[in-house]
Amino acid sequence: MRKNLGFRSWFYFRMGWSTYFAFVFAAVNTLTVTYFLAIENYPVLKEVFPTFPIYIIIIVGLGIPILTLVGYVHFKRTPSYRAEATVMYETNPFARRIFVNSELTLQINQKLIDLILRISKNEKISGDDISRIYEIQEKLNKFTEERTLSNKKDLNFMNKIDES
Repeated sequence: MRKNLGFRSWFYFRMGWSTYFAFVFAAVNTLTVTYFLAIENYPVLKEVFPTFPIYIIIIVGLGIPILTLVGYVHFKRTPSYRAEATVMYETNPFARRIFVNSELTLQINQKLIDLILRISKNEKISGDDISRIYEIQEKLNKFTEERTLSNKKDLNFMNKIDES
């Protein structure tokens, strides 16, 4: 962790800047500029927004619900967020590894449940079943030995899931 202290600090600085400072600064700047450069120069708009505080109250009162709705639509009703999440998994090897591991765990658990159910019904596990278990184990061992955070094994695995 110490070797990444500079990059980690840079990341935290950017998050603090863009999420908090720049957001508040941009909102104050936009409200100020639009009022004093646009509204004050147009009598019709000056009648609707007679003072700066009234302008802020009206814009915030309308803006927060509208922007909340836009955010909701972005996450829940458009393919935009799914595309962003896909890019995040494609580019972040740690997130990709967690996803692939959960998929592998799910596949193993499904096979184990099948075997447990068969054993609970006093069914005999055939040599074919045992051969398939060894094949799965060998496949998993090979996959986990070959993959690294920097190669494309996990990404290729994800793409195969996406295609099916």
